[in-house]
Amino acid sequence: MSTRKQLKSLAEARRGLIVPGAFNALSARVVEDLGFQAIYVTGAGVTNMWFGMPDQGFMGLSEIADHTARIHDAVSVPLIVDADTGFGNALNVRHTVRTLERAGADCIQFEDQVAPKRCGHFSGKEVISTEEAVSKIKAAVDARQDADLLIMARTDAAAVHGFEAAVERAQRFAEAGADILFVEAVTSAEEVRALPQRLDRPQLMNMVIGGKTPIFNATELGELGYGIVLYANAALQGAVAGMQKALTVLRDEKEVRESSGLVTPFAERQRLVGKPEWDALEQRYS
Repeated sequence: MSTRKQLKSLAEARRGLIVPGAFNALSARVVEDLGFQAIYVTGAGVTNMWFGMPDQGFMGLSEIADHTARIHDAVSVPLIVDADTGFGNALNVRHTVRTLERAGADCIQFEDQVAPKRCGHFSGKEVISTEEAVSKIKAAVDARQDADLLIMARTDAAAVHGFEAAVERAQRFAEAGADILFVEAVTSAEEVRALPQRLDRPQLMNMVIGGKTPIFNATELGELGYGIVLYANAALQGAVAGMQKALTVLRDEKEVRESSGLVTPFAERQRLVGKPEWDALEQRYS
């Protein structure tokens, strides 16, 4: 079964599949190595970790396509790729789909914010008209070369126009052909529980650590009927915390030892980047 068909099956099972985000190839390898069945290529993570900037529309198509291609080469599980607003109008969305499909995306996510977009859990968001948003989803659906490529439609309308307006938009996106729906930044437990009853397509629920949506256990979200539970930047936040701890010890104690528990052992680091396989290839060709 292709990775695209695998992802479709997992989403349609509606069992709360946990999908962590990756911001580069090594973080993606860690996610896969720990047994997760899919990876989210996070636009916020790429922006934070590669540019040192906030998630406010600074990432372009070339950056996310490059990261997608590198991650695709590094792992074998399905990839959901964050394409922000599609980097322009419906024609740009068409180009974005073609580019990310070639790069190895199994699902491409588009949102309905006004460009430049910002993190879904920031204040001050604006959304485009429903008609324009629907046209962009239609363009994405029409642009795919492989019918198994999934299109995810995200709406940020809850923060701007309220929960009911967001549900209405999501329904329009489903009618336009979106395979997975994503209502971002709902703010109450009641709204989280209501969405699977209001929309019939598989849905993603975004668990942003420190964000506006109340945190639910993934098992409970699966019981509610969510297909995917996204932790887009848990790895990023964990990595930053780990760097701060290790470097604080280095600053204060003037050394860091492998036995400290603050760093990944040297041998484990080499295993994660596939050094034994490269050593075997070196022997084969020498």
